Amino acid sequence: MPSRRERANAIRALSMDAVQKANSGHPGAPMGMADIAEVLWRDHLKHSPTNPLWADRDRFVLSNGHGSMLIYSLLHLTGYDLSIDDLKNFRQLHSKTPGHPEFGYTAGVETTTGPLGQGLANAVGFALAEKVMAAQFNQPGHEIVDHNTYVFLGDGCLMEGISHEVCSLAGTLGLNKLTAFYDDNGISIDGEVHGWFTDDTPRRFEAYGWQVIRNVDGHDADEIQMAIDTARKSDRPTLICCKTIIGFGSPNKQGKEASHGAALGDAEIALTREALGWSHGPFEIPAEIYAEWDAKQKGADAENEWNKRFAAYEAEFPALAAEFKRRMAGELPADFAEKASKFIRDVATKGETIASRKASQNCLNAFGPLLPELLGGSADLAGSNLTLWKGCKPVVAEDASGNYMYYGVREFGMAAIMNGVALHGGLIPYGATFLMFMEYARNAVRMSALMKQRVIYVFTHDSIGLGEDGPTHQPIEQLTSLRTTPNLDTWRPADTVESAVAWKHAVERKDGPSALIFSRQNLPFHVRDNETETAIARGGYILKNCAGEPELILIATGSEVSLAVDAADKLAAQGRQVRVVSMPCTSVFDAQDAAYKQQVLPVEVGARIAIEAAHADYWYKYVGLEGRIIGMSTYGESAPADQLFEEFGFTVENILAAAEELLED
Repeated sequence: MPSRRERANAIRALSMDAVQKANSGHPGAPMGMADIAEVLWRDHLKHSPTNPLWADRDRFVLSNGHGSMLIYSLLHLTGYDLSIDDLKNFRQLHSKTPGHPEFGYTAGVETTTGPLGQGLANAVGFALAEKVMAAQFNQPGHEIVDHNTYVFLGDGCLMEGISHEVCSLAGTLGLNKLTAFYDDNGISIDGEVHGWFTDDTPRRFEAYGWQVIRNVDGHDADEIQMAIDTARKSDRPTLICCKTIIGFGSPNKQGKEASHGAALGDAEIALTREALGWSHGPFEIPAEIYAEWDAKQKGADAENEWNKRFAAYEAEFPALAAEFKRRMAGELPADFAEKASKFIRDVATKGETIASRKASQNCLNAFGPLLPELLGGSADLAGSNLTLWKGCKPVVAEDASGNYMYYGVREFGMAAIMNGVALHGGLIPYGATFLMFMEYARNAVRMSALMKQRVIYVFTHDSIGLGEDGPTHQPIEQLTSLRTTPNLDTWRPADTVESAVAWKHAVERKDGPSALIFSRQNLPFHVRDNETETAIARGGYILKNCAGEPELILIATGSEVSLAVDAADKLAAQGRQVRVVSMPCTSVFDAQDAAYKQQVLPVEVGARIAIEAAHADYWYKYVGLEGRIIGMSTYGESAPADQLFEEFGFTVENILAAAEELLED
């Protein structure tokens, strides 16, 4: 029977062979963490290679995702749909084995990792979702949600600030089913980290409230085994500090940065094979080692045992079981669309003039009772973001059955945790901050879009209209950044009805995230007929039309729509044919068919003015180089909102002047 070291050496061999064949990649981390992975994956990880989406599987995250050949080797060896040819195709176009693990490419990869620290944050999200779902669904004698989250991470993950945000919160929440393995090899790309990373990591995590297991020999299976057993018994999250040798087995490159991010070279690989006692050729794994690694039957048995337990649960709690299956399938309640549409009609009937952040809260009060899967939150600004609704119950360490997270001042951590929650399944996360502080969360927002996850971002205080807090808090370029992010729908509603449509769209969207941008100040209500109201969902629509063919089109979003309407009224009184287009979501509008877009923005009408209290340059795609844009090209100032709008030209008079100039050209 192959020894533990021989089984671990299979990971090392596949990793160095794949990196060598691609002449690109990171062999050091897989070779250094192979012994830890062997113990975890063979003796502890609950998973089913024939059903990678089994609801109660353990989640494994490789936060140091540059070491992707580690997880690819593990998936291949344990029986997932990842062939030896896929490993040979490492880092090649359209392969199942991209340079960093990517969700949706490879069965068994739970999340996209690579931006260091975010995988760790996703793991916190997985563990949070497990705890919430367990509290909401488990019943005495019936634990249908009972799985662990394991995450591998390196020095780089711990140096990134996000690690502090999420690990601090994980300790506060008592996420005891989260176990992190710290690959303490002392090496990063620039060399030995003691020159720039001297934190006392164990004490840091103890201060967070974690259980810390120190000085585990990452190449001693017995020590690793004992550490995992200890972690499984804890009532707190656990950090296992594993001393490892990067590039383990390479005679000339182990323990050095030379093994971190480059192929070892044919000569060094030959020496490594000899040093490890691995006599097999490139990509060659003996049958007896495959047999030892194969987890298909063990996984199927574990899944079948859970299926029996779930059947007993379903017999005793049929409604809960049906709800669990619905939520894990990502399906909304059957009556949601109808009730949400009715709410939108009711909003239109009321015709309130309120801030769109308040309109957003009204949506939550309407949609929240319909959606038990909502897991809300805010980065310490709930009273300003208005993300709390009447049915909110906070998630705390002692009782995780709630539906609202107090994330604290942790914008980046909040966003990345929400990605993990969404990936876990069973919950729809939304989280809020000021639009300006989206910048802290930016890379996690991008990861939501990259992974096509249903994550809802609520960004309030959307412009210079927030007033006296000044330019540090007034967003300028953020809307452009969000709108140019592929697969992210960014909505900036003009009133209560558009706000409700935006929320409905975000909830119903299954293939990507949404950013909902709301105002601090009150926004006038706009009267619409049924056809116009329905058109809001198309992202851009004719809010106010003229009697004949338009000679000028005003395009606006959010608080500036009312300015456009007022200007259009003035121009109409002068005999001008002016159309007002409200464009709450450019990406949704851009996805419409050509006929609809031509109907709203006919190409023969070249006289166009875009009006938005954000960076001007984005709007050239709609007005053309000959059009006009009333927008921002500088930062704002500290003053009351009405003064700022006048100062920066967001007035009816300025629109009229631009229209006169444009129409005279």
